[in-house]
Amino acid sequence: MVIIVALAVGITCLNTVFEFEGLRVATGAVTWPPWAPGFECPGAALLDTQHYGILIAQISLACGLVPLGYLAYKSAGWFPKWLGVVLVVGGVCYLVDLLAAFLVPDFGQTIHTFIVIPSETREISMVLYLLVIGVKTQKPDERILAAG
Repeated sequence: MVIIVALAVGITCLNTVFEFEGLRVATGAVTWPPWAPGFECPGAALLDTQHYGILIAQISLACGLVPLGYLAYKSAGWFPKWLGVVLVVGGVCYLVDLLAAFLVPDFGQTIHTFIVIPSETREISMVLYLLVIGVKTQKPDERILAAG
C-alpha cells in the first residue's frame, strides 16, 4: 500500500509540472516546446495531459483502498467490520468512476454523481471513526494479564 501511495504522489508531483507549464503557455509567458519555437502546442493540451495524469494518480489511490478495507475488516477488533466493508465498496466505486471517466467520458459524467456517494461516505466514515472513536487497543494492564 505504501508503494501504491508513493507512486500516486510521484504522478501527482509530475502533473503539477504539466499544470504549471500549461498555464505558462496559455498566458503567453513561454512558447512550448522551448526547443522547437516554430511548433505551437497550446497550453490546453498540457492541461489535458495534467488532467489525465491526475486521474491515473487517483486510480493508484483507489487501488490502495481495497486492501485497506480488507485489513480493517480482518483487524481482529481494532476496527469494526462495517468500516472495512465501507472502505472496500468505496474503493470499488471510486475505481468504476475513474475508469468510466477514462473509457466512456459521457457515461462517466452521467454516473459520477451517483457513484461518488459511496466513495465520499467511505472518506467521511473513516475520518470520523478515527477522530471520534479511534482504534480500539488494550490497556497496558490488560496486555499483561492476556500474555500471562
